[in-house]
Amino acid sequence: MKKRILKISLAILVILILAGLWIGMLAAYKSNFCKRFTTYEPKKLYIEDYTGLSRTRYQFKSNKGQTLTGYLYKIGNDTKKGIVVVAHGFSGGGHNSYMDCINHFAKNGYFVFAYDATGNDESEGLGKDGIVGGMPQGVIDLDHAISFIEDSGNFPVLPIMLFGHSWGGFSVSSVLAYHPEVKAVAEVAGFNTSVGMFEAGGKKVAGGAVKLFLPFYVVFEAAKYGKYAFASGVKGFKSSDAKIMVIHSKNDTTVPPSYGYNIYYKKFKDNPRFTFVLSEDKGHSFILRSQKGIDYINDFNEKFDEYFSSLDYDYKDKKNQERFIKEKAEYLNKNIDREIWCHTPNEELLDQIVAMYDEVAE
Repeated sequence: MKKRILKISLAILVILILAGLWIGMLAAYKSNFCKRFTTYEPKKLYIEDYTGLSRTRYQFKSNKGQTLTGYLYKIGNDTKKGIVVVAHGFSGGGHNSYMDCINHFAKNGYFVFAYDATGNDESEGLGKDGIVGGMPQGVIDLDHAISFIEDSGNFPVLPIMLFGHSWGGFSVSSVLAYHPEVKAVAEVAGFNTSVGMFEAGGKKVAGGAVKLFLPFYVVFEAAKYGKYAFASGVKGFKSSDAKIMVIHSKNDTTVPPSYGYNIYYKKFKDNPRFTFVLSEDKGHSFILRSQKGIDYINDFNEKFDEYFSSLDYDYKDKKNQERFIKEKAEYLNKNIDREIWCHTPNEELLDQIVAMYDEVAE
């Protein structure tokens, strides 16, 4: 009798532990991915900031019937060498943050198709709140974007190249499994798998214990996304003959190199299709900025901190939130140097990417 009670007690304990891990994973998933993201207005980039750059608006459907919005950018009406498709990062809103990169590619003779992924800026999201939903959604949206370019009849038949940063880096590498016809990919600060990125982020909160949640994460995404749940950069790279440039920084704490760059380097370092570019100290977001731009932002942030400390009220107090949001926006609009903010991309890096695109466009 005692043994039976012990077995039942152990079974209940195991069930409770498994249920707790499942609930914990779902809570973490919801807090990270069940959100909508919009570009912060005072930091927004505008097409008017870029001389000669023009764009045409398009809309297309993604997997659940949600409408995504994208733009075809160009400079001039001369014959273009190809179409660069831009996949943006996670949590900062849509493609707007990459306008300086878009402008650089356009200046170098390319059409650029940049879109807002599900749950971002001008695109619809999932559910009543219009959310993103999860990391595999980025691969799904890019898959649909490329198919739209190829099949809609709205675009000239030209070589397709991809450019993606962070979440977009994961997307542009993984999508090659579904679009091996892509000619070249620039993957910047990306990660290999969705579950790997969940682990990287979870380690900051739960340490090594995050590994207990990973099997539940995999099962949940498999049910939610099907084949896309198992998308990976490695699978994508193996599925294609495209030229690949993998770009990362050693001190990236948002996407540590061990979750992307190091994996790719180990598997593909001897493959002539691949070029690896590893910086020492560019971090995650600054990797696409020139040193002038980085210095300006660091200096601006110091002055911004001084502004915070000079306030005569507690800006963290809920009753002051509306006032603070308004005054913060006014400060940024007044003090941001638009010329530097809009025109300090990492041109040396972007030129390397353009050179790779040019190789396959010929």
